[in-house]
Amino acid sequence: MLRGPLREPDFKDQQFSGHETFPLRHLWLRKAYDAVAKYKRGAPKGIFSDPTAIITFGVGKNMVTSIRHWAIACEIIKEEGNKYRPTEIGTFLFDSQTGRDPFMEASATTWLMQWLIAGTPARTTTWYYAFNHFSAQTFDREAIAKPILELCEERRWQRTSPATIRRDVECFIRSYVPRADSRFSEDSMEPVLAELGLVRPVSTKSFEFRRGPKPNLPDGVFLFALARFWDAHAPGQSTIAVETLAYEPGSPGRVFKLDESSLIERLARIDDSSHGHFAWSDTAGVRNVARRIETVKPLTLLDLAYVVDKRRRAA
Repeated sequence: MLRGPLREPDFKDQQFSGHETFPLRHLWLRKAYDAVAKYKRGAPKGIFSDPTAIITFGVGKNMVTSIRHWAIACEIIKEEGNKYRPTEIGTFLFDSQTGRDPFMEASATTWLMQWLIAGTPARTTTWYYAFNHFSAQTFDREAIAKPILELCEERRWQRTSPATIRRDVECFIRSYVPRADSRFSEDSMEPVLAELGLVRPVSTKSFEFRRGPKPNLPDGVFLFALARFWDAHAPGQSTIAVETLAYEPGSPGRVFKLDESSLIERLARIDDSSHGHFAWSDTAGVRNVARRIETVKPLTLLDLAYVVDKRRRAA
């Protein structure tokens, strides 16, 4: 039986459109951040819809709409009333003075985008469903679309149709598996998430999730995801079980496609990797993680990924 936000009676934030069928591209998020951040009192809503938007962003009208969609889905900008404003994450990454990765060169940023897109069901519901509820390792387009359509009918979600869902599934697949036959264009450039190798083609019509260790997933991003998941799933608990972190919808194990042994390997060294924020326990067969610091700021943990990255570049 389905668990998590998609099953909650008051969940109304499902979305299967907005990207105009374009997967997230490099520099799109930076473009959105820069366009919004230059307004000290908030950017007007027309920044993404006025005729001048195609000049501002240097792409066609549909791509401007897609840039807006992905910038909100990736928590780079947010809507506040009739304004757009930068978020904490947007400023953390792209601020002209203090931004950790202004050109999205670090693998940490790509993994962070995977977490933000597939870790919550709002705006990118197909991504969330595929990583958190779809259990098969190999699949085709219809295998993803069919249960989502059934869920929409069961929940009586409005503004969904088979055509909309199938376009969303197609965009989901192209986010991880670029088209092989496209000539060079903005549309054929490798999508951001394709770098992660989380999905690979098996044939022209079938694909496979790649579950297992993720050696290029920085500890800082993993810890950020752990803290965000903990705050959402079990905010009042001082400990959380391995099984929850491995299998619960929206968990790091699900979103990053980590197998249980790879997850445990990370958790076993979490005292050192988190600088004492968390502690690992394996007593009498009960394996869990404890919070040593009651209030853990996720961005403090995320920053660890970029500190390590800077040290490696300097070496």
